[in-house]
Amino acid sequence: MADKKNLAKKIIVALDVGTKKEALSLIKNLEGVEIFKVGLKLFTAEGPPLLGEIKALGKKVFLDLKLHDIPNTVGEAVKSAIKHGVHMMTLHSSGGREMMEKAVESASKEAKKADKPLLLAVTILTSLRNEQLDEIGMVSDTISQVFRLAHLAREAGVNGVVCSPQEIEIVKKEFGKDFLVVAPGIRPSWAAAQDQKRIMTPALALQKGADYLVIGRPITEAPSPQEAFLKILDESANL
Repeated sequence: MADKKNLAKKIIVALDVGTKKEALSLIKNLEGVEIFKVGLKLFTAEGPPLLGEIKALGKKVFLDLKLHDIPNTVGEAVKSAIKHGVHMMTLHSSGGREMMEKAVESASKEAKKADKPLLLAVTILTSLRNEQLDEIGMVSDTISQVFRLAHLAREAGVNGVVCSPQEIEIVKKEFGKDFLVVAPGIRPSWAAAQDQKRIMTPALALQKGADYLVIGRPITEAPSPQEAFLKILDESANL
């Protein structure tokens, strides 16, 4: 049976809410959670000051804005995020090698080693399937696209990738344990899939080698978020 304290460190709770009040209330009521994800919805609503408030509560921030722009713009955005003390942040691997290299360069120049954030390259969104890839002009093979983008990300020097649980094993097998895999699309056995298509239970995703699991609505929309979190730990501990 896995140690629940260590498992708790691997669970990132997505703050998919619309206001600072809701976000801070969830954080205060979720004992044992260390990392909270701030995505586009909440960041657009509340802006950078929220990041400081989360840190003031002794928590770590995963800033999930999926940066995708010209290299210099992304580099400057990374510098700004570092000033706000983020622990992890995302950029889109489809922005290309030069863009990701610029992000890595900016992070190295801006941050002291101890404060340097983990840069994670998003591969293929968990809401997409092969038919959607075909619609946007990509080869309609999700696994091969994730593999290709992960290669590019590794060569650019980022710390790891964000991919669906279905691709965890191929990424770990190719790049080893030091290349991080963050897996969204995690749904406990008792939760609905909702808009996620390529999903997996927490226990199985961890078994396949995921370093972090991103879980949102099964926790945040539960009648008792803390009970839902503890239930996930119980489920995951029985590996």
